[in-house]
Amino acid sequence: MLRVVVLASGRGSNLEALLRAIDAGRCHAAVVAVAGDKPEAHALELARQRGIATHCVPFRRAARGAWDTELAEAVAEAEPELVVLAGFMRLLGPAFLDRFTGRVLNVHPSLLPAFPGLSAPAQTLAAGVRLAGCTVHLVDGGVDSGAILAQAAVPVLPGDDEATLHARIQREEHALLPGVVDAIARGALSLTTTGPRWVAAPVAAGVLRSPDLGTR
Repeated sequence: MLRVVVLASGRGSNLEALLRAIDAGRCHAAVVAVAGDKPEAHALELARQRGIATHCVPFRRAARGAWDTELAEAVAEAEPELVVLAGFMRLLGPAFLDRFTGRVLNVHPSLLPAFPGLSAPAQTLAAGVRLAGCTVHLVDGGVDSGAILAQAAVPVLPGDDEATLHARIQREEHALLPGVVDAIARGALSLTTTGPRWVAAPVAAGVLRSPDLGTR
């Protein structure tokens, strides 16, 4: 089983989806710890209810570098093979990313590189485009700028507002994220020192392999 640590700041719907996929045998991974930056985050309570180790490292803007280091140390205790951001609302700095180079991924509610950053569904609606979606990508030092691993598309429907569009995007996130984690666990998606590469077709429904990664 692939050892996974999840970082979350909120209610943990993507964490819950990942755990459900693991329970159902659709994702060959184990969530060995959940860490967050807000003690009230429901994701931490969800982990505690399941007996999963939790860590809370409250964000300290005035000591950003020390916060990154403390969070990295907390995550490293669980000896993860993969770190998954699931609704984690902080940018990670060099002290963290250098510790887990090429092993940190995030799910974002847009078809990147379009609409990075906050409020992606609102950005999508404001732009008047007809296709939205979600992206699982590697995390680097930028804002949603790391290598794209997989995407799932969601149509923008007449009458959509931010809430309705985001809800449909989240349903796709809940399938896409466990699918990508499972692909890494099975070796279908390789996270090598030279960068990610699909070595077999993805199995999750709706997963679109990133065209810039290709296959062997």
